[in-house]
Amino acid sequence: MGRHQVRLWVLLMTALAVQAQTKKQIEDQRIELLRGLESEFATAQTYIPRSTRPLEFEAATGYWNKEGWQQIGDQMGPAARDGDMVQVTKVTIDKDAIVLELNHGANGQRGRWYSNGAGGVTDTGAPAPGGSVIAVHYPSGLAGVTSEKVKDALAPVLSFDSRTATGNYVDKLPPEVKAAIADKKPIVGMTRDQLLLAMGSPVRKSRENVNGDDLEYWVYGNPPGKVTFVTLKGQKVVKVMDAYANPGGSVADTPLNP
Repeated sequence: MGRHQVRLWVLLMTALAVQAQTKKQIEDQRIELLRGLESEFATAQTYIPRSTRPLEFEAATGYWNKEGWQQIGDQMGPAARDGDMVQVTKVTIDKDAIVLELNHGANGQRGRWYSNGAGGVTDTGAPAPGGSVIAVHYPSGLAGVTSEKVKDALAPVLSFDSRTATGNYVDKLPPEVKAAIADKKPIVGMTRDQLLLAMGSPVRKSRENVNGDDLEYWVYGNPPGKVTFVTLKGQKVVKVMDAYANPGGSVADTPLNP
C-alpha cells in the first residue's frame, strides 16, 4: 500500500470513527431527553388550551403567543389553567424541536368547560381538564440540549419543580382524596394519578374485559402479610379490597384487628 493510499485509509477510518461517535452522542442525547421528560409532572404557569396541533414555544426567547393560545382555548377549551398539574405523556424529538404531549393530547383527559360568551373560557371540572401538545423550538438545532435545559426554557409556561407540582395538585383535591393520599391508602373514586401518589407503583398489574368493560387490577404487597387489590375502570378506582396472604399462598379476608 502506497503512502497516498495509507493517508486516504487513515482519513477514511478517522471519518468513520467521528461519524460513529456522533451517532452515539445523538442516541445518548435522545435517551436522556426521553428519560428526563416522559411521565414528568409539571404545574401550568399560564393558560394552556387544548389543541390538536402543537402550540409553538420558542426556547431561546421564551416567547409564546398568549393571545393566540387564548383564542384556541375559546374554541377548544382548556387543557390547563394557571396552577393546574399536567403530565408529559409522550415526547417526540425532531431536528429542531422537542414536542411534548400533555395529558395524552387533545383527546386525553377531559373536564367540563363552556365559553362565557365574552371571549373567555370558564372551566368547572377538575384540575387539568384536558390535554394538549407543545412544540419547543430550537432554530439552531438540538446540540447540547438536555432535559433540564428544556424544563428551564419552559419555566414561563410549565414549572417542573416536583414539590410545587405535587403540592399544588394535592391542595386542590377533595378532602377525602387528600386525606387518603396523606394516609397512603387507596379509595374508590380516585384517579389513576391520585392512586400513584398515594400508593406508588403496584407490585403487579393485570387486565380483563368483563361484560364489555376493560378493567385493570393493581396489586400492592406480597405474602406473607397484607395485600391490597385495586380495580380500575378507565382512569377511576372502582373497587378496593384488602386481604392477608399466608406463606403458602392462600388469601384470607382482612381481620378487623390485624
